[in-house]
Amino acid sequence: MCRMNTVRSPMAECLARAVLPASTFIASAGLHAGEPDPFVDAVLAEAGMTLGERQARTIGDLEDLYFDLIVTLAPEAHHAALELTRTLAVEVEYWPTADPTSARGSRAHIQAAYADVRDRLQARIMQRFGPKQP
Repeated sequence: MCRMNTVRSPMAECLARAVLPASTFIASAGLHAGEPDPFVDAVLAEAGMTLGERQARTIGDLEDLYFDLIVTLAPEAHHAALELTRTLAVEVEYWPTADPTSARGSRAHIQAAYADVRDRLQARIMQRFGPKQP
């Protein structure tokens, strides 16, 4: 869960789908729905992934609010998730994640900021959900 559901949380959803079993229900959402971001498509393509025709959605767009875990990536989303789950038995984890949309400079510099977010999310997902090492 993030603020706009166009950059961080869709990336995390796509990356998590590559790690977790297909039977695991994964859905990303934001406080607000934003417009698709071409830099997200570019950095996911570098990793051999795609969002496809996925559209941004808000937490209210999700039909099922019965989650075991909500991972929040932005402070606003974290506060909203805590409020949403205060009467539910749902674990909420906050993974502070930089917003790459604030990056300025050349296209290469901006794309590097998005790639950094992708790589950090992928590392965190692997740490939390990947195969356990003996």
